[in-house]
Amino acid sequence: MQYVLIIHEVENYQAWKQVFDQAAAMRKDAGEISYQLLRYDNDANNIVHFSQWSSLERARRFFESPELVEIRKKAGVKTPGFIYLQALEHGVL
Repeated sequence: MQYVLIIHEVENYQAWKQVFDQAAAMRKDAGEISYQLLRYDNDANNIVHFSQWSSLERARRFFESPELVEIRKKAGVKTPGFIYLQALEHGVL
């Protein structure tokens, strides 16, 4: 399994979430399989987007596309950090 972890600050969570939701079909077409949104416990505008992808190549192409750079600007994203991950193990205790 391939995953992407994105950590970013947004100007306003509600405004960002609208743009995020509007891009759902675009994300799915690009290869996103599932996602989780988390926020820092003391700051609702610091967001963690953790998602599973069909391939890291497709994820990189999507996140680095000029179109998505513009969408992030429109959504009020401040300096996103991307971490591309390969699954090693999963367990439940």
